[in-house]
Amino acid sequence: MTLQPLKSVCVYCGSRTGTNPVYTREATELGKGLAERGLDLVYGAGSIGLMGLVARASVDAGGRVIGIIPDHLDAVEITQGGLAEIHVTSSMHERKKMMFDRSDAFLVLPGGLGTLDELFEIVTWAQLGLHRKPIILVNSGGYWDALVTLVKSIVTEGFAKPAHADLITVTASASEALAHLDSVAMVEGEGLTELI
Repeated sequence: MTLQPLKSVCVYCGSRTGTNPVYTREATELGKGLAERGLDLVYGAGSIGLMGLVARASVDAGGRVIGIIPDHLDAVEITQGGLAEIHVTSSMHERKKMMFDRSDAFLVLPGGLGTLDELFEIVTWAQLGLHRKPIILVNSGGYWDALVTLVKSIVTEGFAKPAHADLITVTASASEALAHLDSVAMVEGEGLTELI
């Protein structure tokens, strides 16, 4: 096991802002907080929704932001300007693999079906032992309460071990998520295995 400093964080979140103003406040706080810690932000490259807010807040605070977007979404999600790096991939699979490779930890803000897809894929990879990178669910305004209950039910009903639920760290806010990142000074420097 090789330890390395935490350098970059992937943020999964919605391409919409949602109905509760707390979501936009938390996205802005998170982007700013990552920049203040000198952590690169890796995200889906869009300028719309919570993803755009996170990116702009990070850029405005002097942060380094890496956007990764598949070519079929490039026009739809309108790539954010001012990014340090923009990568256009040929598929969603290539995008998600590149986001994984460029990130030392994962933060999940409120989002829709795409955000759920990204969360469960990265958790499944951890469950299979393919990585040990931190996964933090930012439960802004209680948005993810139903998901947390569902994961507990999956364990209770015998479809996952309690340790699998523990792969997700649930925080109540962006500030709590950032504090958790502060406690994770080092991460295991290993990539995804060839199984993926």
